[in-house]
Amino acid sequence: MLDKIKKDFTTMTWVLIPVAIAINIAIGQIVVLLKLPVFLDSIGTVLVGIICGPWAGALTGALSNTIWGLFNPDSLPWWPVAFFIGLVAGFCANAGLFKNWWKVILSGFLIALTAAIVSTPISVYLYGGITASGSSFITAYLLQTGQGLWSAVVSTSFLTEPVDKISTAMLAFAIVQGLSKRLVARFPRPENAAAEAGNSTTQLITAIIVTIIVVALGFVVRNMLS
Repeated sequence: MLDKIKKDFTTMTWVLIPVAIAINIAIGQIVVLLKLPVFLDSIGTVLVGIICGPWAGALTGALSNTIWGLFNPDSLPWWPVAFFIGLVAGFCANAGLFKNWWKVILSGFLIALTAAIVSTPISVYLYGGITASGSSFITAYLLQTGQGLWSAVVSTSFLTEPVDKISTAMLAFAIVQGLSKRLVARFPRPENAAAEAGNSTTQLITAIIVTIIVVALGFVVRNMLS
């Protein structure tokens, strides 16, 4: 098993990881500042998980939140969530779930389920359910309706995580499909990114459209509850 993991950490993997971390932090910081009801801070992590394998994705996620935590301390406690996002994304990619847009939706849902399970205890015990993310307004709303803390945080996670992680998986998929095949072939797991149905351009356009629809639905839900 260790030999398989080592094969995923090629020179191209080590080159991509810092780029992916920069993508995570830059987009994540913008989302925090805008108080959007999504996170979108794992696009780089999922990207690495797809074409470099699950452990490279997990390392990218953990390092992203650790480095981000140096100037945004609220990010540091979430590194286990980012770790498992990268790990699950990689395993989904190895299972062929990043080969067309509807399989990517399934991947996004599995990643969301993992993120919700790992993040809920952190949110409850470290932050009392109210974090710096824009999704906390939903938790606050549910608390005002009389729900208990655990119930409110779990409900918020299962409302926001699928929107966020399906969008994240779709955007990472779109980036991979937008890269040249020659470049993708230089990474450890190019077979994970091979489009299964239709050409790469069609898959890319479909992924972008689905992402826009999912995010728009998220904003509709937020406006309905606010």
